[in-house]
Amino acid sequence: MKIRIKFTKLGATKFIGHLDVMRYFQKAIRRAGIAIRLSGGFSPHPVMSFASPLGLGLTSRGEYLDIEVLPTEDLSTLKDRLSRVMAEGFEIRSCCLLPDSARNAMSIVAAADYRLTFRPGYRPEDMDAFFENLERFYSQPQILITRQTKKGPQERDLKPLIYALRREEDSLFLQVSSGSSDNLKPETVMEAFYRFQGQELPPFALEICREELYAASGEEDGRRFLPLEELGEVI
Repeated sequence: MKIRIKFTKLGATKFIGHLDVMRYFQKAIRRAGIAIRLSGGFSPHPVMSFASPLGLGLTSRGEYLDIEVLPTEDLSTLKDRLSRVMAEGFEIRSCCLLPDSARNAMSIVAAADYRLTFRPGYRPEDMDAFFENLERFYSQPQILITRQTKKGPQERDLKPLIYALRREEDSLFLQVSSGSSDNLKPETVMEAFYRFQGQELPPFALEICREELYAASGEEDGRRFLPLEELGEVI
């Protein structure tokens, strides 16, 4: 049986790297007594995969982990057992049973929501002017950046990869392309915006929280994206 787990990564856990988070969940699943399926071969390991690695220093309210459990697993108590062994900062938000034909989360991630706020001491004096400039930046027909590749400098247009950008009180909401092919980091957007203003983004100026991860919906219901947890049945 395929299970999708949604969890938070808040507080001091933002300083834990992706590989350590993976090891942590392997141990947590063992402590919770979950009957996870093991791979074959000479070195069997738990069958599990994360939707999208989170950058070091970022928090999240919408991380996803896919696991496969044995038919003997008691799904009715899975969430409670896992919640009891979570460390501070990690919270299990939902557990969903996926169809047998479901692809793993990593292969279907298409977009991500982020919320950006300023750390103390970095907040612009005139927030209204800051967001007015941000609107002008986003209204450009193209948002070009230059990056170094093995073949030399290469231009990239960020505009098609930014699906939403808006002010929400004193924070910035961003929805951007995510996944293995067209992955856009919120830091890249903000660095481009500061260059647009003739400035440089100060290091560590922003608190960044990933709010949700999405798969493409196929637009059958009019929505472009679906949260990953909606692709299964909550248990």
